Amino acid sequence: MNIEVEIKADTRRRVAAIAKRTGLSESQIIADALEHGHSLEWQERFADKVAAGLKAADRGEFASEADIERVRSKYRNA
Repeated sequence: MNIEVEIKADTRRRVAAIAKRTGLSESQIIADALEHGHSLEWQERFADKVAAGLKAADRGEFASEADIERVRSKYRNA
């Protein structure tokens, strides 16, 4: 189903920027907001966190074996 909606220029720019950063289409960004309640602000923060995580990984910053074991132990008996 196609629906046409008037969207302010600033909002269109934000949707386009999120789409470019995430590799998703603008339609997917809008559908995510409507279907899952993920506001543009939430999607922007999520993209920021993913980018930061990728940069940390590129620097070799990963969870230590002790960190991983703590998480495993926390949920092992759950």
